Parts: sequence; structure tokens; C-alpha cells
Amino acid sequence: TRRLYPIENAQRGMAWMELTATGRAGHGSSPNDENAVTDLAESLTRIGRHTFPIRLIEPVRALLAEAARLQGVDVDFDAEDLDAELAKLGPVADFMQVVLRNSANPTMFSAGYQTNVIPGRATARVDGRFLPGHEQELVDTIDALLLPSVSRQWVNHDIAVETSFDGPLVDAMCAAVRAEDPDGHPVPYCNPGGTDAKAFTKLGIRCFGFKGLKLPHDLDYGRLFHGVDERVPLEGLRFGVRVMTRLWQNC
Repeated sequence: TRRLYPIENAQRGMAWMELTATGRAGHGSSPNDENAVTDLAESLTRIGRHTFPIRLIEPVRALLAEAARLQGVDVDFDAEDLDAELAKLGPVADFMQVVLRNSANPTMFSAGYQTNVIPGRATARVDGRFLPGHEQELVDTIDALLLPSVSRQWVNHDIAVETSFDGPLVDAMCAAVRAEDPDGHPVPYCNPGGTDAKAFTKLGIRCFGFKGLKLPHDLDYGRLFHGVDERVPLEGLRFGVRVMTRLWQNC
């Protein structure tokens, strides 16, 4: 069985924000067309239902191209309907959905103190992530989706990261994988979240993410993150230990 082994050379940026809606406080029994809860809820719904366009950055394109080659599938990466083209790749395309585009997910909401009182203020948090080179697109989209009564401020705003997939360290990581799995195919990858690489990149250090896990094809690995049953198979972990040992011995 031929397997892809992602080696992270890119990360999406972080754009965590707090949204604040201001309106007219009043009694819950009276009509109120300046309800901060309503305005904030509508803004969050717009954000949560919005689908950002596909933006194929080079690490993602390279991984998908290698997957297409291994499957013998002809994918036109410049097609107008790229979603339909990528669907030909099956589970690989599903796994990569999170790094095909920017994203913004409402995660927290706070308002009011009593059922019969309309609050004059409501707040919420949104977890925004942007691909390298597409930060402004995320910000402009969020601002366009907010109602006039809703303002935005940053909670955590950090850079996206991308470096080229080359150099002695990349060669060593690829060699370590292939030594344990001759049918393995190391490929570039974009991390949908973030790590300390963001801080090290600001110091001019090229960063890569590598764990060498060997995962079964039927494990929906990407959906396990931060879940109640987040896990990796023991054999996959043992494989990763052997890969990392080889890497350390040869670096």
C-alpha cells in the first residue's frame, strides 16, 4: 500500500477576534429593533455559514498532485470548478479540505443577565484562520459580513508560515520515512492550525513539522483533533519512533 507522509512546511495564520454588538437596552416584553443579541447572532450566522473560495498554495497543490499521480487520476488544478476536480481524489481531498481555504468559526457567545431584560451589549469570539498570502481576504470578508452595530477587535493575531520544501533537513526526513516504508511518499503539507514555528519564523529560522506516523487508511485522523477520543494507533506510534530515531541518528 502506498502512503503519503505529510511534512509540514506551511501553517495557516491565526485571527482570533472578539465581536461586540451594541444596541438599545430595554424590557424583554417591548419591541426593539436595536437588539444587540439579534444583531450579533445574525452576524455570527453570516460568518459561520460563509464558505471561503479555494486558494491553492504551493504545499497543498504539491501534496494533491502527488496523490493524483499515485492514484492515476487526472486532476485539472486550474479548473474553474476545482471542488469537482478535487473530489476525484476521494479521502485525500476530504482530509485536505481544511487547508484549501480560509475559515472562520464562531466559538463563544455572551449576552444578558435576565430573561426579561434586553441587554445593550453582546459579545462573541470567532476563530479565524488564513492561508499564507490570504490574510487580507479573511479580514475584508469578516468586516463585510458584520452588521453596522457590530465591531471587531483582535484576541490573538499571528502570522501564516510557509517555506520551501528543500534542504538537508527535508532530505533527512524523507530518507527516514523511506527507510521504514519503501512505498512511502513524503510530501509538503500546510498545518491548518499553528505551532511555535510562528515565533521561530520571526527569528529567521526555517521550520518544519514532522512526526512520521503511519496511519491506517480508514482512520479519520483529521477529525480526531481536540475530540473526546483523540488518539493514534500504537503501531503507528511505534513506526514513528523508529522514523524519528533514524532522523536523529543521521542529523
